[in-house]
Amino acid sequence: MQVATTTEIYSPETSPTKRKDSGFVIDKQSEITSDNTRPSICILPQNNSKLKSPQSPKGHTKRKTYADDSEDEFRVTIGTKVAEGHPNYQLMYDMLTGIRIAVGRVSAKMQRNLTQDDFYAAHKLAFDATGNELTPGVKYDFKFKDYAPWVFRHLREKFHIDAADYLMSLTNKYILSEIVSPGKSGSFFYYSRDYRFIIKTIHHSEHKFMRKILKQYYEHVCSNPNTLLCRFYGLHRIKLPRGRKIHFVIMGNVLPPNKDIHATFDLKGSTFGRLTSEEEIKKNPRAVLKDQNWVKRNEKMELGERKRVLFLTQLERDVDTLRRLNIMDYSLLVGIHDIKKGNTECIRNQSLHIVTPKADEREKRVTKRTRSDVMRRVRRNTNTVSLESAELPSSPSEDRKWCIFYADDGGFRSSDEQDKPLDKLYYVGIIDILTPYNIAKKAEHIWKSITQDKTGISAVPPVIYGKRFLNFMIQAVGSSLKKKM
Repeated sequence: MQVATTTEIYSPETSPTKRKDSGFVIDKQSEITSDNTRPSICILPQNNSKLKSPQSPKGHTKRKTYADDSEDEFRVTIGTKVAEGHPNYQLMYDMLTGIRIAVGRVSAKMQRNLTQDDFYAAHKLAFDATGNELTPGVKYDFKFKDYAPWVFRHLREKFHIDAADYLMSLTNKYILSEIVSPGKSGSFFYYSRDYRFIIKTIHHSEHKFMRKILKQYYEHVCSNPNTLLCRFYGLHRIKLPRGRKIHFVIMGNVLPPNKDIHATFDLKGSTFGRLTSEEEIKKNPRAVLKDQNWVKRNEKMELGERKRVLFLTQLERDVDTLRRLNIMDYSLLVGIHDIKKGNTECIRNQSLHIVTPKADEREKRVTKRTRSDVMRRVRRNTNTVSLESAELPSSPSEDRKWCIFYADDGGFRSSDEQDKPLDKLYYVGIIDILTPYNIAKKAEHIWKSITQDKTGISAVPPVIYGKRFLNFMIQAVGSSLKKKM
């Protein structure tokens, strides 16, 4: 039976019990299928109209599982349907279901202050066909772990993220990134329907490190509301049948949903291996460029004195925290929107796609394999369907206006020396902040130092990395300011 992926939040067929607390509505549902059939899943369209149950055979009462609805009544408007049995289908289903229930539970409770134990808490949820008072009946058996739920609730509130909007964005139309990962991590990404949030899979080592530094990260966010550090909104894990575990983090998207990005740079302040070749650029004019491309093009962030000081001061505070946490290998993501060009080139239509894997009958028995094997199989059996820009928001989200670096139509507008606005919007943020300078990085530093200039390689101690990073950014904004590390 085929199913749809590009629609709205999972919603039960039967009328749920609703409880309203602290301005948030939670649906409790534990209806299950009473016969041996496996009903299809579709996600509701944007109008949450009541569904009608399909006709059941006489003498049998067919009860629907969580997230069921009538496949004929609600057609897929974007993309094609994903047939049950594809490994990616189950992964998406498990992630969405776990997020919706776990985040919904903590958001429905009365606000309270954090305790020390909250930073190390881990709440387990078990999902199966029968359901219970905590979890609904679902199509697939899986286990979901929600890490430090109260801490991330407070972080979302610090970043002015509304709980209901957060869930609607993540569990509505769902977009799988066309590209697995431009970096070496092998991670892959999901984007929320409005392009505001990213779900990124992370390695177990990154997961452990994030839990280790979570308290310091939270304290930094509290004392730096305009921080440029990557904005984390949730840390979770799903355990699939046969024991495969996938850790993932939810974070804010630096780039906007409402603007074409005419150039994107990933800047680390190092030179070794930090060049996107001309061949790559010819194949993909919107490829992410790097440090050497920035230098060769003589790029500068055009910022007047006031904005330049604001930017470099916050950057120094963020880097100082990363250095104290023994973190390196991070980078500054810079997206540039040319106001004169506007959205006339329809870049978003060309770069945003819904990836809808084709079902293969031979894959209905999913064997045990690594995450990279799964993703290679997914990409090999993929139809990409463009997401029209009309499906994306026409204005930046409300939470952006609270940060000075996102307050100019969702970004940071260029200005001249008299602080008068110019014709560019910058979208900036420090990303990839979960890499400590551990034994592996120390070994990489020693090995590369033998054949390369040790000041130019990426793997250097955090103090040196931070100083080099800041010096590069000072040059990037054309400032003569001297920063003391």
